[in-house]
Amino acid sequence: MPSIRETLEARERETLAPQAAKSADTKGRLRPESEDDVRPAFQHDRDRIIHSKAFRRLKHKTQVFFAPAGDHYRTRLTHSLEVSQIARTIAKVLRLHEELTESIALGHDLGHTPFGHAGERVLDSLIPGGFRHYEQSLRIVDVLENDGRGLNLTWEVRDGIGRHSKGKDGSPVGVDPSKRAATLEGQVMRVADLIAYVNHDIDDAVRAGVLHVADLPKDPVAVLGASSSARIARMVKDVVVETQRSDLSEIRMSEPVLRATLAMRSFLFEAVYENETATAEFKKAASILGGLWDKVRERPDELLDRRIIETDGLHAAARDFLAGMTDRYAVSLFEHLFIPKPWVGPISWNQL
Repeated sequence: MPSIRETLEARERETLAPQAAKSADTKGRLRPESEDDVRPAFQHDRDRIIHSKAFRRLKHKTQVFFAPAGDHYRTRLTHSLEVSQIARTIAKVLRLHEELTESIALGHDLGHTPFGHAGERVLDSLIPGGFRHYEQSLRIVDVLENDGRGLNLTWEVRDGIGRHSKGKDGSPVGVDPSKRAATLEGQVMRVADLIAYVNHDIDDAVRAGVLHVADLPKDPVAVLGASSSARIARMVKDVVVETQRSDLSEIRMSEPVLRATLAMRSFLFEAVYENETATAEFKKAASILGGLWDKVRERPDELLDRRIIETDGLHAAARDFLAGMTDRYAVSLFEHLFIPKPWVGPISWNQL
């Protein structure tokens, strides 16, 4: 009699598109292990990511605005959830593997630094060999989580995490096959990431008073829509329609929608991500990370993981420690290490 997992794997073959990834066909894990009796491999990966410490820390990591006082600004956690929702919508219509898509979406930013992209730029300048958050995401799931044993995720999830990053100028679709995810599900996540942050970062920037809706470039708005929901709907439908036209050979966008999406991203870099008002606090954050980088390497026995120092070196241990910090933990540790505390002498009844 087949197990529950095997029954679900058989259902995947019956319902998913031929081009979709199948749990039973995974290329495997870094370390062989017995599969779960109930959950297929990609569902098991999704659960492991959600229950990881690194995933929980995302709630206190910056998306755009550092430690925002308002209740409704995005964090790195809510960004990941919005990416997951958009990615699953696309995957469902295309009959791709929704849980593989979700696993990649929820895990893609686990390696992000405190203080958002500003923190990533600081660590990139400090660490020999540079720093890339997608590489750190893989290091977290492969090594750092689970007390040094990692999450032992499937090859397909790891491939999607490692190939999601686009940078300031990269395209979400149409890239060289050597640079895109091997699965359609990984390619879906790459485009869903851009759809999510282009729209929710506009929403947050308007809420913060950094820009006004009227400031948005007119040509991209004419193509994509005047509201966040309209733009997301337009982009998602375009991805679905264009990918279906290609017979699911790869994830695609039409040229007008892709051009408008990239133009909107370029506008955001100029108006928000590199805006002096929005990034004013990040200059202080750069000093915090720079100070911590020096201090933790001066006091490794007190602050760093001895096992990482022995296996990968001092720089790697310092990188893992700093990159894993939340914004507030980095600020708190900086205050502890650098800000002098007032001395309180003996208390006496006679203070005159």
